[in-house]
Amino acid sequence: MDGGCGRGAGGRQWRFGPNDFLAGSATVSIRGVLNRIMANIQEDGQRPVIPLGHGDPSVFPCFRTTLVAEDAIVSAVRSAKYNCYAPTVGVLPARCAIAEYLSLDLPYKLSPDDIFLTGGCTQAIEVIISVLARPGANILLPRPGFPFYESRCAFSGLEVRHFNLVPERSWEVDLKSVEALADENTVAMVVINPGNPCGNVFTYQHLAKVAETASKLGLMVIADEVYDHLTFGENPFVPMGVFGEVVPVLTLGSISKRWVVPGWRLGWIAMSDPNGFLKERKIVDGILNFLNISSDPATFIQGAIPHILEFTKDDFFNKIIDVLRQTADMCYEKIKEIECITCPHKPEGSMFVMVKLNLSHLEDINDDIDLCHKLAKEESVIIAPGSALGMKNWLRITFAIEPSSLEDGLDRLKSFCQRHAKQNK
Repeated sequence: MDGGCGRGAGGRQWRFGPNDFLAGSATVSIRGVLNRIMANIQEDGQRPVIPLGHGDPSVFPCFRTTLVAEDAIVSAVRSAKYNCYAPTVGVLPARCAIAEYLSLDLPYKLSPDDIFLTGGCTQAIEVIISVLARPGANILLPRPGFPFYESRCAFSGLEVRHFNLVPERSWEVDLKSVEALADENTVAMVVINPGNPCGNVFTYQHLAKVAETASKLGLMVIADEVYDHLTFGENPFVPMGVFGEVVPVLTLGSISKRWVVPGWRLGWIAMSDPNGFLKERKIVDGILNFLNISSDPATFIQGAIPHILEFTKDDFFNKIIDVLRQTADMCYEKIKEIECITCPHKPEGSMFVMVKLNLSHLEDINDDIDLCHKLAKEESVIIAPGSALGMKNWLRITFAIEPSSLEDGLDRLKSFCQRHAKQNK
């Protein structure tokens, strides 16, 4: 068979082929970028690989989830009540529990009708981008940000416009750039808080200004709060839904990060819209239409949610926060020891920090991508290049890892930078 010509036996011309949009979308995804970097790892390497590139600490003992959650899953399976298909929007007890959980931080109560269950926060992003992607529309995304948004927008044909986060102002949103970018075809802006990839936590005052700006421009706010309550600095977590009276808010969340179970794939879309604008503008209809043609989170996971949300103790959450505070401090201090890297803002939340690369200190490194590939090959350390997040010659480092492994990984990064440092002549 001549695969190159697409002809089979007897000279037949095959008419099938892949959707080219998938290749373009996958190229800019964080998974695609990290997979290409990991391909540089030496198979016969003597040292363990240190994963500082993504936010999944679940493999480390100090980040193991609570027994309350594990037991809830076992009980849900053994009950035999959740072997069935779930309703399109999710099982009612789970939606009630999530509405109650989110309402604890809001000035009003959500109802189960405000909650739509999804296969993790990733599917929640897929749902809302697909709903908004009508011809000619555009969306405002943060730079730096989470590149899955760009990937989904590219696949769905939704134009992306980037507003800046300002490192000198604790990565606040540049609201002037938001106003300059928006036009009559702009449908929404995305706010990620606590911040991925910057590790920042927005203040109440700043979020109020974001809400006022979005309202003035006629935009909904998509609030990515998958790292909700994972804060360990001066600023407490404030949900964007607090400002639902000012601007319609769709909150995207999950149990993946706070409970450290990203593989369980249970997320949600929550409407904070007391004025009913999302229903009036048929966004609710669009969400339902999409969910009718997509897969659901596993029913037994949904069945376990009420018990997980009600009975997880503060001791578990505090333990996770204490570890993150310890590793964030370690990361910040050890970065100071590396001459070619600077950290403009100490992380206060989530699992990441953005650091700036100064190439003038290095003699054989072309850019951030080149550094990440060579670092993987020489030191078996995986770091995400800032170019994948919209910030060339920056790096995203996760500190959500066993403290001893983080120390080892940052020491290897320091050795790498010293080995590649320019020599004084």
